[in-house]
Amino acid sequence: MATKKTYSIGDLAQEFDVTTRSVRFYENQGLLYPTRRGQTRIFSSKDRVRLKLILRGKRMGLSLAETKELFDLWDETTSGSEKQLLLMLKTIKRRRAVLEQQKEDIAMMEMELNTAENRCLEALKKVSSTLRSDLT
Repeated sequence: MATKKTYSIGDLAQEFDVTTRSVRFYENQGLLYPTRRGQTRIFSSKDRVRLKLILRGKRMGLSLAETKELFDLWDETTSGSEKQLLLMLKTIKRRRAVLEQQKEDIAMMEMELNTAENRCLEALKKVSSTLRSDLT
């Protein structure tokens, strides 16, 4: 009989390069559900996958509330649902819009920095040429 693979909080923290405090925080937020043996948390393979998805969502810019909402929809079924997939698509679309705006903002900031830099360089040339002509 095969036994289910379990993980300690330290195992998960080390595997995903996060602190044990982070893992406990995700548990407190209702995203992970370890069993307990006394004071020891015992995480399942499902918790491991969920932690992986939490961190992936974080890299994509999802809030923990958005991640929890997706998990809750998944937990309602045995294999996910159309509702969950539609919510994920909506979330992705919203994140893309935010990223596009950030890209536009960065491009504008680069143009402003280039303009300011060019003005400074021109002013420096004038100051330098004035100094040289004063010395001669």
